[in-house]
Amino acid sequence: MRIDVLTTFPHVFDSYMSESIMGRAQAHGYLDLVMHDLRDWTHDAHRTTDDYPYGGGSGLVMKCEPIFEAMDDILGVAPGTLPELSDEQRARQRIIMLAPQGARFDDAHALRLSKEENLLFICGHYEGIDERAYTLADDVFSIGDYVLTSGELASMVIIDAVVRKIPGVLGAETGALEESFADGLLEHPHYTRPATFRGMEVPEVLLSGHHKNIEAWRRQQSLAKTACMRPDLIEAACKKGSLDEKDLEFLSSFADIDG
Repeated sequence: MRIDVLTTFPHVFDSYMSESIMGRAQAHGYLDLVMHDLRDWTHDAHRTTDDYPYGGGSGLVMKCEPIFEAMDDILGVAPGTLPELSDEQRARQRIIMLAPQGARFDDAHALRLSKEENLLFICGHYEGIDERAYTLADDVFSIGDYVLTSGELASMVIIDAVVRKIPGVLGAETGALEESFADGLLEHPHYTRPATFRGMEVPEVLLSGHHKNIEAWRRQQSLAKTACMRPDLIEAACKKGSLDEKDLEFLSSFADIDG
């Protein structure tokens, strides 16, 4: 997968995207990350990417001209043809922006985007982005009901969530399929050595070597954790019909014990 990022602060990505799983994904050819400095498409001595908002108010707003000019060049289209791109041009690059009014980003979105060949992130900053720039986006996402300093951090969150879904990036082909939210539930607890630490024991079933019992225990722990911490996910799973009779029976007995 190739991911392009248009940003006024390209070096913000350097440390995180060069380490751990994201670094290995690039080293092994799963991810081609290309950074573009928005200031390269400005035409004044100060390389200005923002201006005061029409109508007054605090803060500065990112200008639409450098964003459109950058997109012309990155997408290889004639100036003035954006945002009316052809289907072929849209297919080459899926354009993503981050904003409070965007759809709430979740695991399903991450899985869908992981199947794309090319993604392009436009990172906002300051008070916001000139509204006309949003006409470029195929997807506008929010990662939560709070405000960040810039779109760079939010973009890295989405890039991480997407790239780890690409088969092979985590090593095991099914690795990402077993994480929290992949099946609509929170993931089961994890343990490693030592088996005993400060009086806390690893559950005996995990030491048994009985894989069927371990699988059943993990499923029940996943259900119990989700019921306690995110009951809304249990409700959603019930509506989707993704819980079987054993799941529902366990949840019923768990509720009786817990109550």
